[in-house]
Amino acid sequence: MARSLKGIAVVVTLGTLLSKVGGLVRQLVIAAAFGVGAAYDAYNYAYVLPGFLLILLGGINGPFHSAMVSVLSRRPREEGGHILAALNTTVSALLLAVTVLLVLAADPLITLVGPGLSPELHAIAVVQLQVMAPMALLAGLIGLGFGSLNAADEFWIPAISPLMSSLALMVGVGFLWWQLGGQIGSPSFAMLGGLVLAAATLVGAFAQWLIQLPALMRQGLARFKLVWDWNHPGVREVWRVMGPATLSSGMLQINVFTDLFFASGIVGAAAGLGYANLLVQTPLGLISNALLVPLLPTFARLTAPEDQPQLLARIRQGLMLSTASMVPIGALFIALGTPIVALVYERGAFDSAAAQLVAALLMAYGLGMPAYLGRDVLVRVFYALGDGTTPFRLSLAGIGLNVIFDWLLVGGPTPWGNQSPFNFGASGLVLATVAINVLTCLALLLVLKRRMPAMTLIPWGMDATRLLLAGVLTGCMVWGLSLGVDWPLGWLGLLARVGIPSLLGLAFFGLIGSALGVAEVREIGAMLLRRLRLR
Repeated sequence: MARSLKGIAVVVTLGTLLSKVGGLVRQLVIAAAFGVGAAYDAYNYAYVLPGFLLILLGGINGPFHSAMVSVLSRRPREEGGHILAALNTTVSALLLAVTVLLVLAADPLITLVGPGLSPELHAIAVVQLQVMAPMALLAGLIGLGFGSLNAADEFWIPAISPLMSSLALMVGVGFLWWQLGGQIGSPSFAMLGGLVLAAATLVGAFAQWLIQLPALMRQGLARFKLVWDWNHPGVREVWRVMGPATLSSGMLQINVFTDLFFASGIVGAAAGLGYANLLVQTPLGLISNALLVPLLPTFARLTAPEDQPQLLARIRQGLMLSTASMVPIGALFIALGTPIVALVYERGAFDSAAAQLVAALLMAYGLGMPAYLGRDVLVRVFYALGDGTTPFRLSLAGIGLNVIFDWLLVGGPTPWGNQSPFNFGASGLVLATVAINVLTCLALLLVLKRRMPAMTLIPWGMDATRLLLAGVLTGCMVWGLSLGVDWPLGWLGLLARVGIPSLLGLAFFGLIGSALGVAEVREIGAMLLRRLRLR
């Protein structure tokens, strides 16, 4: 590769961090302007479909992005430009039809998504969906373009892309606030506020596509013409990966609907899952982008038979780095779940009962942190090998298993009237997801082992076990420190109760991991020591 994995990871992490900070500021601006008023309430229903398409098709590490990286990383630049142009043409034609459908069927679609909306909210949401409908077209172009840039070793622009959407929304809301002042959240201006939110969101998506064009032109990948080439080998290869991968990723939404179905019988469960998931996705999103974005082109370039030893080394590196990063975070979530939730959320209407619910969910998420990222690493290996079918089949199996595990772990009813004896409440929904991810990781590893007999799963498993042991010891140490010290009261006391044990716990995990002989932990520790010495 033209650049080292460490260098790419730093670029991606910085870009992702900027995007997440921008997203946080965006939400603060929207909350200050609209609160939970009609404009923003309707927006959440209208955004469901275009937002889902933008994340699914245009997101970093999404199926379009992953398919382009895995195919173009192995092909000459000139051929890559032709493949991108052909796919842009075909995908645009398909998604243009989706855009028209969203515009024409906005009314029944909003009824389907929000059947209980008031007539006022329904009317606002319909208009918002019609305004944001072109995001379906832009989503495909964004995903294809960013995948092409990553294959050409361009990582900064894709990483900061979400910042464009946040800036557009902040500018739009800020301009409306300048015009209306304190009346911006008034019910009489709800339709206008809703229109501004929807239009700013569309402008942000357009900016995400626009920002990639100079880089595509610089790399010789931009072709501003229609190319109808279905038979090019590269185009067919992208579709072979992209088609099943898109279905596989889309099926994750079915699992979300399944979880919400079972959550509907538990008071506060759906809201609690949302709060806990936000805490989980912050570190997971940063580390996932920093790890997966540079690894995928590396996997794709090592698919030749003679490169298999290097590919296996990179797979092991990806799995060990994901485990080494997720195990201590999971341990902190389990040991410090209650003070973390209290520090972030417990104020106003978010009382101690809500904090206990979310803390229990966060602890359950902590158990599965290594499996979340490990599954994503392994799926990217299959994409690099041109196989989107295996992850798709496992996603299909996961849907059925998710229903069974959800029923089993939340105490679902039986035909005989009694409930499952394993009733973990809302936490059971998270534990069901953890079980699915663990089983998926094991299945993917076994399939890879069958394809690459040289893969040494036992030594890998021993290193993973050492990391898990270090995580258990870290969790116990942090838990004891959190409860054993008489921390001050108030917000600063909570900050100290979370921050000090977390920092000491991460250092303790590094020492234990190094002492147990895990190479990746030693490498990370040595790198940090070198940087500290340089300073």
